[in-house]
Amino acid sequence: MPRAVREQQMMDAAVQTFGQRGYQAASMDDIAELAGVSKPLVYLYLNSKEDLFTACIRREAKALLTAVAAAVDARLPADEQLWAGLLAFFTHTAEHPDGWAVLNRQARTHGEPFASEAAQMRDEIVAYVGTLIGAAAKETHRATHRDPELAERDVAGLSQALVGAAESLAGWANETPGMTAWESAATLMNFAWAGLGNLMKHERWSPR
Repeated sequence: MPRAVREQQMMDAAVQTFGQRGYQAASMDDIAELAGVSKPLVYLYLNSKEDLFTACIRREAKALLTAVAAAVDARLPADEQLWAGLLAFFTHTAEHPDGWAVLNRQARTHGEPFASEAAQMRDEIVAYVGTLIGAAAKETHRATHRDPELAERDVAGLSQALVGAAESLAGWANETPGMTAWESAATLMNFAWAGLGNLMKHERWSPR
């Protein structure tokens, strides 16, 4: 078997083991057994347990970011772009629950360097969502000939809020029997877009 294929096989086993058992409880013996290889071979290919876990975080983060970006067509209206991105996000996290557990739960709770790797992935998603929100504001401006430009701080805050909500909802959805990716995306879209759509038109809510 080619080295690259064998390595991915071991990484698959590692993601499953880390995702289901947690970083502390997972052992290299468990990973080797699941991959059908010897423990020395795992060490030879992927070095230490820490290095292996870091490699898993990076691989799963790249796969998630790629899936979301590939789903969004810049030629679509802003709301459909956001919908496509959310649906891709929830589809990927539902189809790869162990990978999502590694990214969203394990990496964040075991200190450095894992937390920094997870934070970098999150920053990239937040930045990407920010581009979608910024594009939506510009699209509304062209359509209405009004000036609904959002301040950079507004875009950053909205992006953080939307990504945080998506992360929380994905974790809940993966633990809720029968909850589909479509339902999750629709839930967040209905929660967020009504407010975002009004905000693009400068129809802001404020306390009385």
